[in-house]
Amino acid sequence: MNTTIIKLALQALLGRRRFWLLLALPLALIGLTALIRALSSDPDAAWPMISFLGFPLVLPLVAILAASSVLGPEVDDGSIVYLLSKPVSRHAVATSKWLVAWSATLTVGSLGVFIASLVAGGGEQAVGWFVGALVAGTTYSALFLALSAFTRHAVVVGLIFVLVWEGLAGGLLSGVAWLSIAQWGIQVGHSVSSTLDSPVNLPWALLASLVVTVGGVWFAGDRLRSFTLTGDE
Repeated sequence: MNTTIIKLALQALLGRRRFWLLLALPLALIGLTALIRALSSDPDAAWPMISFLGFPLVLPLVAILAASSVLGPEVDDGSIVYLLSKPVSRHAVATSKWLVAWSATLTVGSLGVFIASLVAGGGEQAVGWFVGALVAGTTYSALFLALSAFTRHAVVVGLIFVLVWEGLAGGLLSGVAWLSIAQWGIQVGHSVSSTLDSPVNLPWALLASLVVTVGGVWFAGDRLRSFTLTGDE
């Protein structure tokens, strides 16, 4: 971990228009949830906003934007080579970048899901969604950081992953739920609140989340080692 790189990553995240989109996504979720709760006489009417919009869409989109903002622009414009010319471990660079993306994902994405859950009805179910969002947000941020280090089209690839794979694994193809980050988070949330689904077993959800998180950050650092001072990838 390097404090200078963390500061640079924070500046990159907070100084771009993506940051406002980052905030707009959970605010829209909270607003729509509040609107449904206000217009419906059914006390449970707003919960689908969390399970069908907030958790499987807003949370990973926030992670994509956060991870691509702290690393993607430097890869795109070639300035990453100047950073890598310094005597700093590539894995320290990746870890520092991930810490910023992770903090943004949890602060904006996971907390946004939690606030929307409180608006939808609160209680134990809201806590379950929050815990699940913490786990899934952590894993998403590491995966999308690895994508940002691997390809200049990380946002596009990440969107395809979220919309196609996570959507199928969480809906149509329940048999492959054990390969879905969102479903791992939901399972951990289920251990807090039984109102959430139980798509996979808890040990697998915890182990898989840990492996993808550690593996994603490590891969990002290893990928950075392949950059040369001429800017080639």
